[in-house]
Amino acid sequence: MKNIFSILVLMISCMTFSQVIIGNQTGSATDKTSVLLEFAAGQNKGIILPYVRTLPTGATLAEGTILLDATDSNAAKVKYYKGSSTWMDLSSGNGANVSSAMQIQPAAASENSSSKVIIGSTTSNVDGVLVLESTQKAMVLPMVLSTADIPNPSPGMMVYINKPGAKRLAVFNGAVWTYWQK
Repeated sequence: MKNIFSILVLMISCMTFSQVIIGNQTGSATDKTSVLLEFAAGQNKGIILPYVRTLPTGATLAEGTILLDATDSNAAKVKYYKGSSTWMDLSSGNGANVSSAMQIQPAAASENSSSKVIIGSTTSNVDGVLVLESTQKAMVLPMVLSTADIPNPSPGMMVYINKPGAKRLAVFNGAVWTYWQK
């Protein structure tokens, strides 16, 4: 019931072009003017990227697409699409065995490839499960002080570490966290 309510809230928000906050009513961003999607602060949770058995291709693939590449479920990696048919590895070459996690993921034949949630527009020609459409607004990732505070992280999890002196993006491929900072 809670999942259905969440989906309805997302769909209604998309139709009204409003900002979506997941986890509470205030979110984590102090300035809301540039935010489409954000998450509650202090939850020690992350966003889970879609798992794929085949890397997407084609004209509707958008630069900035982020996913868990499980084409080899014994060496899964978090990747983002840079454009020009180039996928960049965010797992720093570290592959993870996600075979057991793949057993509970839907098989490609059971997925509805046209299903998606769009935030920021009523339509999008981009393929994706969650599509954020905006030329002026972005998503604020879930923020944590440390990945050590996240109980049982799932493969494909992404968070932003908002710790003084150690601010960075963290992605979990199912075996190890990889950290990206400026």
